[in-house]
Amino acid sequence: MPDSHKYDVLIIGSGAAGLTAALTLAETCKVLVLAKGTLRSGSTAWAQGGIAAVLDAGDTFENHVRDTMVAGAGLNDRETVEFVIEGAPRAIDRLCELGVPFNRESGDLHLTREGGHSHRRIVHVDDATGWAVQAALLKAAEESPNITLLPDRTCVDLITGRHEVKYSGSGRVWGAYALDTATGKVEAYTAKATIMAAGGAGRVYQFSTAPRGATGDGIAMAWRAGARVSNMEMMQFHPTCLYNLDVKNFLITEAVRGEGGRLFHPETGHRFMEEYDRERMELAPRDVVARAIDDQIKRYGLDYVHLDISHEEPEFVKQHFPTIYEKLMGLGIDMTKGPIPVVPAQHYTCGGVVIDLDGRTDLPGLYAAGEVTESGLHGANRLASNSLLECFVFGEAAARDILAHWDGFEAPPPVREWDESRVTDSDEEVVIKQNWTEIRRMMWNYVGIVRTTKRLERAGNRIDLLGKEIEDYYGAFRVTTDLIELRNLHQCADLIVSSALHRHESRGLHYTLDYPETDQVAVDTVLVP
Repeated sequence: MPDSHKYDVLIIGSGAAGLTAALTLAETCKVLVLAKGTLRSGSTAWAQGGIAAVLDAGDTFENHVRDTMVAGAGLNDRETVEFVIEGAPRAIDRLCELGVPFNRESGDLHLTREGGHSHRRIVHVDDATGWAVQAALLKAAEESPNITLLPDRTCVDLITGRHEVKYSGSGRVWGAYALDTATGKVEAYTAKATIMAAGGAGRVYQFSTAPRGATGDGIAMAWRAGARVSNMEMMQFHPTCLYNLDVKNFLITEAVRGEGGRLFHPETGHRFMEEYDRERMELAPRDVVARAIDDQIKRYGLDYVHLDISHEEPEFVKQHFPTIYEKLMGLGIDMTKGPIPVVPAQHYTCGGVVIDLDGRTDLPGLYAAGEVTESGLHGANRLASNSLLECFVFGEAAARDILAHWDGFEAPPPVREWDESRVTDSDEEVVIKQNWTEIRRMMWNYVGIVRTTKRLERAGNRIDLLGKEIEDYYGAFRVTTDLIELRNLHQCADLIVSSALHRHESRGLHYTLDYPETDQVAVDTVLVP
C-alpha cells in the first residue's frame, strides 16, 4: 500500500463533526478527511436555523435539558444531554474564534427561539448558519498543514481485521476502502483510528430536506462491520418544506414559526394547530406539528398547508430570513405579503450508530460523531438546533479521547487491496435507478409520519426481495457511487423497518395506529448485527 494512503487518523465526512475532530487532532496528528462529493456537499451547509446554547441571562442548563428531554419523549440519556448542553457555550466560543459571523445585537449574540424551546437560545447567522459554520471550519482545515482533505471519495466499507493480509476476527477497524470517482479505482486508506462522521440517511425517503448524498453510508458501513445501531425508527420529519413542483427539498426554517409564523388551512383559513396543541400552537415540537399537517393534508385531500408570517413588519421578515425571502421571491412568492405553501419532509436521522460520551463505537479503533450516531442526546425526537451542537461537542470529544489514549493505538497491519478480478462494468444501470426509486417511494408511503404494522410488514417484504437483487448486482459489477449508495440506502431502510416493528408503542417520532399509547418506561431499540 502506498505510504500516501497511511495516516494517523482517518475521518469519513467533511461536515461539522468531521472538521471539528480534524482541527482538534491536527495539533499532533496527521489527519485525512474523505468527502463523498465536494467538501461542502454534506448536511452542515444546509442547516438554516442555528445552534442552541444557554447564553441568555434568564436561561439555565436545566431549562435546556428539560426542553431536550420533553422533545425526546423521555428516550434521551440524561447524562448525554447534560454533557452536550453544558459544552454548548464553549463550542460557540470556539466558533467565534474561527470567525463565524453570528448575528449580534448591541454587541451581544442575537438569540432567536424555535419550536420546543422555552427560551431564546439559538445563535445564528441570518438564516444560513450552516453555510457560515462550514466555511469557517473548512478555511481553518485548509490552512492546517496536518490535515489532508480529499473530495470525491465514496467509501465502500470499513477495513477491519478480516481484511488484514493475516486474517483476524477481532473487529478492529483500520480505515476504509474508498472509490476515487475520477479514476473509478477503489483504494485502501488506513489509520490507527477512524472517525465516522458521514451524516444521516434522509434520502431513504422520497421527500427529504437532506442533501443528495445523505444515503446512510456511515450507518450501513458500521453495521456491516459489526457495530450496533439504535432507535433507527426515530426518523424526524420537518413540518415545513416548501411545496413547489419545480424546486425540491427547500426548507422553511423552524425559526419562521419561532418568530411568529402561523399555520392555516389553505382553503378555509382556519388556524388548525389549536386542534392539536392549544397551549404551544405552532411552537410545539416538530413531531406534533408534522403529524398535524400530515393529518390536515390527508383528511381534506390537500397538496399543502399555508405558513404565514405576513402579519409581521416586512423589514423584520427580510432582515431575519434574507435567504428564504430571496429564494421565494424568485419563485413569485412574497412572504411579507402572503403565505408560503408547505408540506412535511424527512429532515433528520435521530437514530444511528451507538456511541458513548467519548464517541467510541462498539468496534475497537472506530469512533463516530454527528447525525450518523445515536448518542442519547435526541431520544425519540430531536429538539430544534441541537444537531450542529452535537457535532461540535462529540467531534471534539472523539478527538480528545484519541489524543488521550494515543500511545495505545497500534500501527495498521498490512491489509488486502480491493479485489475486482471477478467483476465487470455494468450494462444495466437502470436496475439501480429502479430500485432506488422503489425504496424511497415505499418508505414514504409505508414507513412515514404515521405507521401501521401491516404497512411496516409490507415494506419489510419488499426490502427482502430487493436485497437479493441488489446483492446479486453488487457481486457482479464494478462499484460506482450510485451502486454504493443504493446498497447503503437499502441497508438503512431494512434497519428502520426492523426497528419500527420492534417498538410496540407510539413515542416521539414513531407514531403507529396499532399501538397509539406510550409505555411508562422508555426503552431504546438496539439492533445487534
